[in-house]
Amino acid sequence: MNQGIREKIMSLLGPRAGMLLGGYWEIVCRRPDGTVKWTERVKNLVVNEGLDAILDIMFHAATQITTWYVAIFESDTTILATHTYAVPGYTESTAYDEATRPEYNEAAASSQSITNSANKATFTMNATKTIYGAALVGGGTGPDTKGDTAGGGTLFCAAQFSASKSVEDNDTLEVTYTISAADDGA
Repeated sequence: MNQGIREKIMSLLGPRAGMLLGGYWEIVCRRPDGTVKWTERVKNLVVNEGLDAILDIMFHAATQITTWYVAIFESDTTILATHTYAVPGYTESTAYDEATRPEYNEAAASSQSITNSANKATFTMNATKTIYGAALVGGGTGPDTKGDTAGGGTLFCAAQFSASKSVEDNDTLEVTYTISAADDGA
């Protein structure tokens, strides 16, 4: 950025002007005997719909989304900021035994982070599939329903894995999602 423009912005906004918000996924795939088949750790993209939800809930008195759900997807999809709950861009995998999407059961925030590491979302796979990523969804009338895109929910974020991952019947996916916030330090 041009130094003159940066100085002008800083004079208008003051020395501390923003925050950083992001998250990362940790997924462990276990075989039926409990041994680790593969692991993945990947940063995500908080989509525009998720950012708007934060602003509306925090500053515009929108209804809080009290329950979030984890979704996994089986299409090779690059996540875009413009993806939404209604048009997620990915094809969600519903090939797991659980009747609904697993709930994101997070602990209270601590040190500007919130996570479900003490209560991971678990998927018990019921078919051979290739999994490409994960997403966090909530709100609306169907966020717990596998594959729902019509329920008026909110897509908060999604992440595409560094490489496709294979799963088989009775493999389990243990999914941890951590969200962190920090002052941008500017």
